[in-house]
Amino acid sequence: MTSNHIKMPDIAPLVRYVADGVQTVFAFPFPIFASEDLIVLLGGAPQSAGFTITGAGVTQGGAATFDTAPSNNVVVTLQRVLPLERLTDFLEGGDFSAQAINTELDFIIAAIQQVENNQSSMLRYLPDEAPANFTLPTKSSRTNKVLGFDSAGAPIAVSAEGTMASPDFTASGAGAATRSSADKLSDMISVRDFGAIGDGITSDTLSIQQALAAHKNVFVPEGTYLITAPLTLSYGQSLFGAIGIFMSGGVNECVQNAVTDVNIIAPRTGLKLDSGNDSNKPLYWNNFSRVFIERPATHGVHMVRGGLSGDTPNANRFHSVRVFSKGAGTTGSGFYIQDGSFNNSFIDCEANVNGPTADSCFRIGAGSNKTLIVNLLCESNNLVPNLKLDAGSIETSIFNLSAESNGAAIYDFSGGNYDAFNAGSPAKNRLRRTTVTDLKATLMRFDTEFIDTAGNHNLDLSHSVHIVDATNGAMTITLPKAGDAAGVEMVIKKKDNSSNIVTITEETGGGGGPDGSDLQLGGKDDYAVVLSNGAGWFITSSNRMAGNTRFIDSSGTVDIDMAVDTYLISSFGGALTARLPPADAAEAIGRTITIKKTDSSANALTITEQGGNGPDQSSQTLTGQYHAITVVSNGGNWFVLGRYN
Repeated sequence: MTSNHIKMPDIAPLVRYVADGVQTVFAFPFPIFASEDLIVLLGGAPQSAGFTITGAGVTQGGAATFDTAPSNNVVVTLQRVLPLERLTDFLEGGDFSAQAINTELDFIIAAIQQVENNQSSMLRYLPDEAPANFTLPTKSSRTNKVLGFDSAGAPIAVSAEGTMASPDFTASGAGAATRSSADKLSDMISVRDFGAIGDGITSDTLSIQQALAAHKNVFVPEGTYLITAPLTLSYGQSLFGAIGIFMSGGVNECVQNAVTDVNIIAPRTGLKLDSGNDSNKPLYWNNFSRVFIERPATHGVHMVRGGLSGDTPNANRFHSVRVFSKGAGTTGSGFYIQDGSFNNSFIDCEANVNGPTADSCFRIGAGSNKTLIVNLLCESNNLVPNLKLDAGSIETSIFNLSAESNGAAIYDFSGGNYDAFNAGSPAKNRLRRTTVTDLKATLMRFDTEFIDTAGNHNLDLSHSVHIVDATNGAMTITLPKAGDAAGVEMVIKKKDNSSNIVTITEETGGGGGPDGSDLQLGGKDDYAVVLSNGAGWFITSSNRMAGNTRFIDSSGTVDIDMAVDTYLISSFGGALTARLPPADAAEAIGRTITIKKTDSSANALTITEQGGNGPDQSSQTLTGQYHAITVVSNGGNWFVLGRYN
C-alpha cells in the first residue's frame, strides 16, 4: 500500500545561505507541513513579506523565492518553527486512521528536531566532564559584575574592575547610584548600533529589522531612513525617536504602503506625507490604521506637495488615527491637509490639541480638493477652531463632526465650498447644489438679505429672499444672468411707502430681465417672485403682473372657457351671444370674470348661461361701446357684481 504522507528525515530544520545580490531562490531540504511553518530571516531579522514559499507537504522540502534578491553578503536563514501543540484526538472505540496517526507522529518528530536544533547552540559541558553547579549567582550579587568560574568550574560573579563594565557613571543629583558604563549604554538600543545610516539614500530596512529582532525597545536618532520592506513590531514593542514617520517618493513611487498599530511619541510631526517634486513618483493609496500620535510639536498629521513639479498626495486613507497633545504645546494642527486631491479620507479620527498655541484641531489647506471626513472628534480650548477651511480649498465633505473645542465648529474661509451633514453650528447641515426627487419638509427657512442703500445692487446666489427699502432713494436690483442660475427662484419685495421706484433688471448678456423686460415695484409691499430656466427669468408670482386678458372678434355664439379673467369682445360683425358655462361647472365655481364690448356698432352682445338662466337669473345685454359686466359663480348660480355703461 502506498503512503502519501510526508516522511521526517534526520535533517536539521534549519539552513543558511550567504546572499550574492543576484540569487532569488533558496532551497530548504527539510519538510514543512504548511508555508506558515517556515521562518525567513535576513541577517537575523524576521521577514513578513517580499517572498513566496513552495514545497509545503513535500518530504524533500521546497524553496523560498524572493521578489528581489537579498543584498550581497546578507545571511539568509530558513528555519522550520512549529507551535508546540496537539490539536488532534483519537476517540475510544473510534476509527483508527493510519493517515491521522502518521501525521501526528510526523509532527512529534518535527517538534523534537526543532527542540534539538535549539539546544545545539547552547553552552554545555563536554560529555567526559562531570557537570558543576548550573545555578547562576543571585541577581543582587551579580549586578554590575561579569560572569566567571571558580576552581570547580562553577559560575560565579566576578568584579568588572579594569573591564568595559567597570563602574564609571554617576548621574547628577541626590541619590544617584554609580553604574557601569556597559550598564548605562545598554539603557537604549539605537538602530545606529545595527548599522543604520539615516541619510535618506542608503536602505536602512535590514538594520532596523535586525534591531527589532534583537530588542524590545529601539531608538531612532534624527535622520531620514529609507525603508523598502515592512517593519513588524511584536506586542509591547516600540520604535521611538526624535522624528515621526516621513513618506515620500524616492527611488520609486510611494504607493500602497500600510502603517498599522503604531504609537508615535513626542515627534515634531508625527506623520508627514510629502509628494516631493517629481510627478512620476506620486504619493497615492497609502493606508494608516490605528495610529496614535502623542505630543506632536508642530502637526500630528501633515500632507503637503513639496515641490511645484510634484503631484499632490492623493487617495490616502486614514482610519482610527488619533492625535493627542496631552497638555504639551502644539504650534500647528492635529491634522493639516495642506495639499491633496481625490478622496483623501479620514474616518473615525480624533484631534485633541492644546491651546492657545494650536492653530486648529483639523485644517483643510488651500491645495486640498475633495477631502472626505467622517466621524471626526475635535477637542481643545482657548477658542481653537475645531475644523478650519482655508481659502482655496474645494469640495470638502464633512459627516458627523463632534466639535468639543470652544472655538468655531467650522471656521470657513473657503466661501462655503463644502458640504456638511450633522456638522457645524448652529446649522448642523449645509448642502451645496443638490437635487431632491421627493421631499417632505416640516419647516422651511430661507436665507434672507435686507437692502436699504440707494443705487444698483447685483444679486448673487447666496440668498433667495431680498427685502428692499428704497426710503433713501431709487434702487436697481440686478439679477444674475439666467444661464448662471438655472432652477434658481428669487423673491424681491419693496417694504417702504416712499415714491422711490425699485427696478428689477438682469445682468448684461442675460435674457433681458423678468419676462424679458424690466419690472418696477412702486408701492409698499409690491413684490415679484422670479424663476430662471437657464435661458431667461420668468415671473411666477407678483402683484405687478399685467392683466390676464383675451380678445374675441366674432358673431353668433361663443362659449366662455374661463381660461382668463377678462374677455374683450367685438360684435362688429354681427350680434353675438357670449355663453357662460353652468354655474356648477368645476372651472366656474368661485371664479370672477369681466366681459366688455369693445366695438361701436349697434350689434348687441348678450351674456347667457349653458343650461341656465344667466347672471342674476336672466340674460344680460351690452349695447354700447365700452359697456361691461363683472360676474361670479357661487357654484349654484351666476351673480352680477357690477355693470359699467
